[in-house]
Amino acid sequence: MADGADRSPAAGAAAGRAPAQAPERATWCDERFDFQATFLQCLAKHVPNIYSAEMDPLVEKQEEMVQTAILYPLECYLFGEDPDVFLEKLQQSGSSQLCGKVFKGGETTYSCRDCAVDPTCVLCIDCFQNSIHKNHRYKMHSSTGGGFCDCGDTEAWKAGPLCTKHEPGASSSPKENSECQLNEEIMEHSRRVFPSVIKYIVDMLIWEEEKELPVELTIREKVDSYYCVLFNDEHHSYDHVIYSLQRALGCELGEAQLHTTAIDKEGRRAVKAGHYASCQEAKEEIKRHSENVSQRPLHVEVLHADVMAHQKFALRLGSWLNKLMSYSSDFRQIFCQICLKEETGSEKPCFISKLMLWDARLHKGARKVLHELIFSSFFMEMEYKKLFAVEFVKYYKALQKEYISDDHDRVLSVTALSVQMFTVPTLARHLIEEQNVITTITETLLEVLPEYLDKNDKFNFQGYSQDKLNRVYSVIYDLRYILVSKPTVWTDRLRERFLEGFVSFLRILTCMQGMEEIKRQIGQHIEVDPDWEAAIAIQMQLKNILLMFQEWCACDEELLLRSYRECHKAVMRCSTNGRSREKTVFHLCGHTLESRPYRVSADPVSIHLPLSRTLAGLHVRLSKTGAISRLHEFVSPEEFQVELLVEYPLRCLVLVAQVAAEMWRRNGLSLISQVFYYQDVKCREEMYDKDIIMLQIGASLMDPNQFLLLILQRYELADAFKKIKPTKDQDLIKQYNVLIEEMLQILIYVVGERYVPGISNVTKEDVIMREIIHLLCIEPMAHSAITKSLPENENNETGLENVIDKVATFKKPGVSGHGVYELKDECLKEFNMFFYHYTKTQHSKAEHTQKKRRKQENRDEALPPPPPPDFSPAFSNVVRILNCDVMMHILRTLLQRAVELETHLWTEAMIQMVLHLLSLGLLEEKQQLQKSPEEEVTFDFYHKATRMGSSALNAVNVLMLLEKLKRVPQLEAQKDTVNWILQMFDMVKRLREKSSLATVGATSGSEATKGDESTQDKEKAERKRKAEAARLHRQKIMAQMSALQRNFIETHKLLYENTLETQGKDDATMEEESTSSAIDSSRIALGPKRGPSVAEKEVLTCILCQEEQEVKLESAAMVLSACVQKSTALTQNRSRILELSGDTLDPLFMHPDLPCGTHTGSCGHVMHAACWQKYFEAMQLNFRQRLHVEQIFDLENGEYLCPLCKSLCNTVIPIVPLQAQKINSEDAEAVAQILSLARWLEIVTARISGYSVKNAKGEKQSLPPFSYKGTGNSALEFHSILSFGVQSSAKYSSSIKEMLVLFATTIYRVGLKVAPNEADSRIPMMTWSTCAFTIQCIENLLETEGKPLFGSLQNRQHSGLKALVQFAAAQRTTSPQVLIQKHLIRLLGVLLPNFKGEDTPSLLEVDMFHILVGAVLSFPSLYWEDAVDLQPSSVSSAYNHLYLFHLTTLAHIMQIVISSATESPTAHSSDNSEEAQSAQSFCREVCQYTSGCFSQDIPGWLVWDCVKKGIMPYLRCAALFFHYLLGVSPPEELLQVSEEGQFKALCSYLSLPTNLFLLFHEYWDTVNPLLQRWCADPVVLSCLKGKSIAIRYPRKRNHLIELPEDYSCLLNQASQFRCPRSSDDEQKHPVLCLFCGAMLCSQNTCCQELVNGEELGACTSHALQCGAGVCMFLKIRECKVVLIEGKTRGCLYPAPYLDEYGETDPGLKRGNPLHLCQERYRKLHLLWQQHCIIEEIARSQETNQIFFGFNWQLL
Repeated sequence: MADGADRSPAAGAAAGRAPAQAPERATWCDERFDFQATFLQCLAKHVPNIYSAEMDPLVEKQEEMVQTAILYPLECYLFGEDPDVFLEKLQQSGSSQLCGKVFKGGETTYSCRDCAVDPTCVLCIDCFQNSIHKNHRYKMHSSTGGGFCDCGDTEAWKAGPLCTKHEPGASSSPKENSECQLNEEIMEHSRRVFPSVIKYIVDMLIWEEEKELPVELTIREKVDSYYCVLFNDEHHSYDHVIYSLQRALGCELGEAQLHTTAIDKEGRRAVKAGHYASCQEAKEEIKRHSENVSQRPLHVEVLHADVMAHQKFALRLGSWLNKLMSYSSDFRQIFCQICLKEETGSEKPCFISKLMLWDARLHKGARKVLHELIFSSFFMEMEYKKLFAVEFVKYYKALQKEYISDDHDRVLSVTALSVQMFTVPTLARHLIEEQNVITTITETLLEVLPEYLDKNDKFNFQGYSQDKLNRVYSVIYDLRYILVSKPTVWTDRLRERFLEGFVSFLRILTCMQGMEEIKRQIGQHIEVDPDWEAAIAIQMQLKNILLMFQEWCACDEELLLRSYRECHKAVMRCSTNGRSREKTVFHLCGHTLESRPYRVSADPVSIHLPLSRTLAGLHVRLSKTGAISRLHEFVSPEEFQVELLVEYPLRCLVLVAQVAAEMWRRNGLSLISQVFYYQDVKCREEMYDKDIIMLQIGASLMDPNQFLLLILQRYELADAFKKIKPTKDQDLIKQYNVLIEEMLQILIYVVGERYVPGISNVTKEDVIMREIIHLLCIEPMAHSAITKSLPENENNETGLENVIDKVATFKKPGVSGHGVYELKDECLKEFNMFFYHYTKTQHSKAEHTQKKRRKQENRDEALPPPPPPDFSPAFSNVVRILNCDVMMHILRTLLQRAVELETHLWTEAMIQMVLHLLSLGLLEEKQQLQKSPEEEVTFDFYHKATRMGSSALNAVNVLMLLEKLKRVPQLEAQKDTVNWILQMFDMVKRLREKSSLATVGATSGSEATKGDESTQDKEKAERKRKAEAARLHRQKIMAQMSALQRNFIETHKLLYENTLETQGKDDATMEEESTSSAIDSSRIALGPKRGPSVAEKEVLTCILCQEEQEVKLESAAMVLSACVQKSTALTQNRSRILELSGDTLDPLFMHPDLPCGTHTGSCGHVMHAACWQKYFEAMQLNFRQRLHVEQIFDLENGEYLCPLCKSLCNTVIPIVPLQAQKINSEDAEAVAQILSLARWLEIVTARISGYSVKNAKGEKQSLPPFSYKGTGNSALEFHSILSFGVQSSAKYSSSIKEMLVLFATTIYRVGLKVAPNEADSRIPMMTWSTCAFTIQCIENLLETEGKPLFGSLQNRQHSGLKALVQFAAAQRTTSPQVLIQKHLIRLLGVLLPNFKGEDTPSLLEVDMFHILVGAVLSFPSLYWEDAVDLQPSSVSSAYNHLYLFHLTTLAHIMQIVISSATESPTAHSSDNSEEAQSAQSFCREVCQYTSGCFSQDIPGWLVWDCVKKGIMPYLRCAALFFHYLLGVSPPEELLQVSEEGQFKALCSYLSLPTNLFLLFHEYWDTVNPLLQRWCADPVVLSCLKGKSIAIRYPRKRNHLIELPEDYSCLLNQASQFRCPRSSDDEQKHPVLCLFCGAMLCSQNTCCQELVNGEELGACTSHALQCGAGVCMFLKIRECKVVLIEGKTRGCLYPAPYLDEYGETDPGLKRGNPLHLCQERYRKLHLLWQQHCIIEEIARSQETNQIFFGFNWQLL
């Protein structure tokens, strides 16, 4: 029960006041009282008070008062007990078998292609999920609104009409009729209550007085209280109305928007309250302002407050009735009876008809209530549905006329209900028989279209109104609905009524026959293109209706013949005009033709001939059913006049030929468009195809010579085949040639196109198979492309699935693209080069493809026609035109011209067609000879073709001409075809002479073509030899090409960003090559044993100036184009609120959640810094000059497209060369003796203390005082750090320095979303942060993709990362060293508690890898002296790196142990390894230091396991960082993927023991105090006590959310989605965030948010939090992925759901079942993890600039 939830609070309130209402209820109960009067008195008293505040109504309060004062007493009287109790009982007793859910716009509906009676039969999502159709071939579509779920309607489904929810046994009710009967008393009460309620509703809805109420409702003084009410229309836009309201009422924008939204939703709204005069004034003002904006004023009325109140309450009562009827069938029946009851002796319509007739004048809200009432009452009861349909048809004309002049959408009109009645087969039959509905609809059409009739009573749609015609289409749809299911049983009455309707329909076709005639323009081009779209659109609308009428007629022989007679009469009536002219006589080949003079090129002609074409369709059906034998009884041969029937279609085909010959080019584009549609798949069935059939009818019934003479004359080619008059006019010759080609083509079609049921004995399946074969002969095609190229029937089906597997095989798609069908080899023999549905381009493409295929197979290139099926008896005479005199004359003449080399008088295409006609003639004769004895075969094509011509001109026969033709050089390509024809001649000759052996008679055409074996063998061998030579030549060239290509890739590595590095051993092409002699022990990055860094000479080419340059410190800077963006790709906590502005952020420490980092990516393309600056300035200049053009990138923020690959970039990374550093092993060993970790810490502490003392002199002490336990001279200690080796700092060229600053500032600006400031202290922090975060992203990506850590990066990632790490190391030199030291001290504060400051975070609140990167890169600042610029030597930095790394590693192990190793073990393992024992002893220490908070019961093996797994990502990141920082080659094991080997290799590369706990033992004295301090940290203790939760290691790898495999599950989720901010039940646009799974309400004002003073849509504001501005959404109802970035950019991307044919379905247009494609979803995942979303958006926007109009901000 839909409203169950709505009523409980109000009902509760009402129950509380029930006693107070007792007297009223008593009055109603009293039988003596007139219920109606009492009811109206009650309403008159309460309603105006309840709805008194219309300007800003308190909806809840109003509802409560309505319940208390009116509805509760009314229900008590009606039910005779507590309404809640009664309705509860009713609900328990079960519900109707019909579902009856009414669809809202955008809701998903399902139709079953296997079981639905027609495509309008649909299910709602709930019924579908619970029905058998879920496993059938279903279709999904978005409802336009106003439809109705057909579950339970047995007439709508061939099988499975009920879902499990609506099956009779589904409810708990034991009764068979699942609804309980109401008792007599309640029925009696209903019969008293309903009439009054319904009458009140009807009276109030159609009330026209603005100031007065009906007498019975006026009981109080009339107050001067009025409303100015504004009504909705579809003419004015939102902005128009807002503007008019603001100007007229002087209200705020917000208020005007509220009013406008309400008007659009409800249909009307009070916009001003007050006295009559002030409201009247407001009305005039609104009208005046709205008329200024658009030509039409808004509809405004001034209504009295009481009228407004009663009208509003009438709608409330309507929804109350609606709810009541959902409970019980009895209520529905009583309601229907009252609504249909006509007042006795009165002419007035019944209640429901009154409302229907008033529908167009009601506002939106009232219409919705009315339609819901009809749905919930009449449509739920079959017998009343029938009665309602009768009423509907009775007023059909009036309703349609009202709708056509109305401006509301069809969904809101009562006429839209026609589909619910007309598509029910039994109801349609009843309406045809009893109400003559077909005639009613066709007459309506004729009555609404008269304004388009010209003086000849033909339609002419010049200057038509598109909107009005769209409304007329709805009448045409109704005709389609009525005819959608053919009757199986015909009664006499049905026959008569149908015929009546058909004759009425012919009247419409008569108005279309010959409409919009055109005349060829001569001399001057047409000035204005005439409107042609309307006429073609109506043809499209009528196409299926014409076919359906023909199908209906063909169901019954008597009916077919009578319909044929009527149609023939109509055609004759239209054809008799223009008979005035005298006949002319035309002679050729001893034959004469008398015909009326008519020239398509000079006289008017029309492409619209629906009558002639309908007759052709009926004729074919007569032939198919055999009823043609009785035709003479209905149409006498004298009346038949076949020449007249053929005349008009022939003119139409000639028009098409002349357009092709460019004779009509002065008639403009409109004619070209009409000719295109004439032959297009959308119209051809009832246009072009039927014209060909009409010519075939002519050919079958006329003398063949006469027929051909008529064709020659209409094509205006009579002279072309007489003696040639020499002419120099090239245009004229070309024109003649094209006309001859077009005519020959039509002759080929007339003789050869027999695939129409009725013309030959073929089925519909054969026809579709042939269409598909010819489409696939062009190229392999996707399922949707084939479907688009096939005509649809009345059920929108093409019949493709039934036959496709017989002729084609399906090839699945890859990660992009779609699946295609490829033709099976055995079907290739069906290929007909002159297939009549080929366009010119398709024809040449198919011919080329087939010839190429035959060439590859080493076969001849002849493409003869396949043997056609035999004509059916009625059409058997058509073949006679092949062997008649005129045809022979035509063929001979053309061949002779070719042989005589009169080049300008013939074309190769023409000769090809002549050869095709010869082939057809020979095939026909061969087939006839094989079937019957020779003397019975009268078809003598061979005889005619070998006979000499009579005149001197034709003194040769066809055979001789063909022999000569082989020697014509221009026709080399046709040689194989000529040979094939000569062999056919030979074969027919042998068949004729009976000299052939019996075997030859039986051989098929393909075998018989062998002819002269020996010559053919020679030819074959020669061809084979040539093909082999060509193949070897090709191979040689390909080898050269690939060598060149390899060479090119080598020299232009950077261009090939996507060439993956060769993996395994030869990855040295990518990674810096290690010296061949180096052994594994040298592959160590940290400490005294550090391997040599291989700094090879880097010479790079600038992509802008193409000059090469070596990268050196002192040279001009070279840069990589790069894109810096904020990213949440690694976040562990999506619910964390991100800071949108970073003014106050301190980015030094990264939280271990990694909530939001700054990622730097590069496309790997190199430029000179100077070249790049010039390029960027040129773009800025260009942009300023073209202000009106929207840019895809934001130049203000430094964005540009990479000049080479067009990736979006917003900065450049300077390429800093790697400083090669060698370690002298003797020095290293000497230092090793002295420099232990403890000593190193002392020296560092002394240095830092010294600096702080120094700085303190000059300024207030900002650094914490450090405890310094050093011995001896503090000044000496201060300098002791320098004693382990220093060198002078690197000197960078000024341009490199400039670029360092520029890039660092971009990172700072983008990462913190602040204005650029080169002096800000946070710039170095952001530099280190982006370096660390980018490395973490790359490590994460490699792990996700299962690739090895080294050697598998794409070139762009490799060069980008290398440049980024070197930049991060060099950036320190551009900042004050004091600042860097301050940052370093804060970083060390986390690791060394004696440096801890107030703002130092706890050990558990920082990401250790970020600390490591920051500390390593800032550490050289400790070597800074006032006088000299120093940096540590190789040995010093080796130790610095080693100890810093070991310290952070120790701290990270501590993090892992505390946060991840605290859970109890699930599996027991008695692993007692050395690692486990070390772990155990370490845990004991921790337990001791945390006063037992840390449990020491956790087994050592578990702790070790947790640590080993948890530390892996950190170690991998560190290896990447040190590799790119120092250039030391990694061990071989890191170039492969292996768990165990990887861990060992990482430990060796990073100078760690494989048992990590040994680190603690090694440095125990030094680490012990640190460990104590770390354990005492309050955050650590609270985590151990379980009060707070720390992040667990290893962190989880982020993936896009899991999507269901079946798309309908998503649609189901979307249908249950309710917008959290909106109370109405309007359909929303639900979108799903693929990052976090949130469902949002998109493109809707209810969910817009104000962010920093800007209105943002739900998606855009969600993206700011969820993806730091970059996000990925799935639009569920449209099945599209949306990528957005920031507030202004976005693009659509194919969804990862595919149908069974491997195609996506944006907008669910095709509606096939969709399933998740994991590969494509993975591709989306990688797009996100590789940070390429922004790049994808930019690329998409560059190619599809149509999206500029879209306001991404409000998505």
